[in-house]
Amino acid sequence: MLVEQTRSSSTVSLRGRKAWCSGAHIATHAIVSCWNAAGEPCLAAVALDQPGVTITDDGWHAVGMAATRSVDVCFDEAEAIPVGRPGDYVGRPGFWQGGAGIAACWYGGTQGIAEMTRKACGSRPDAHRLAHLGAIDVALASAAAVLRETAAWIDAHPVADAQLRATRARSVCEGIATTVIAHAGRALGAAPLCRDARFARAMADLPVFIRQSHAERDLATLGGLLLDAEEAPWTL
Repeated sequence: MLVEQTRSSSTVSLRGRKAWCSGAHIATHAIVSCWNAAGEPCLAAVALDQPGVTITDDGWHAVGMAATRSVDVCFDEAEAIPVGRPGDYVGRPGFWQGGAGIAACWYGGTQGIAEMTRKACGSRPDAHRLAHLGAIDVALASAAAVLRETAAWIDAHPVADAQLRATRARSVCEGIATTVIAHAGRALGAAPLCRDARFARAMADLPVFIRQSHAERDLATLGGLLLDAEEAPWTL
């Protein structure tokens, strides 16, 4: 946990360990989330080449998404500049819109696996491969429809609370990613997982990527939001 301590009227001091720092080895500066003395969530901009900042090699052992090098960074009274006011990051209009954007990224990763599977099926696939390909199409088409609907709603309501729609889109895209991964593996067998580096990397990366979802916690949040809805949420 990072704790922000006031150093002067324009700077703060950071101490603690920050996890999930993707690209820390190549970045010169970063905006990090932290907590102030009052326990409020804050953001601070910090130079990574100063004394008091240690970029470790700890924190990432997964094969999937290994290229992100999401290591831990340690701060020991490092100087930083506050960004905005406490709570601005999660409270700003657009926070949940960004969450929906991550769902679109999950969709993109899933679409890549689907397209590689389609091309690997060959010119004369058997009925089982065709069935898996059909299931992949159904999954992607449903997610694409939800993403387009979500994007249209956000465009029409740019400063409204998009939590319900973003949470729904994220849950849909997480689910179809899991579905497509399963069908792709069953359709093609072990060969591309062992002999096609691009396919194998995508199949390892995507399960890690979609774990940014909070799974059943997100579904429970979505259920609570639906109880508060003024209109029936599923009417066409």
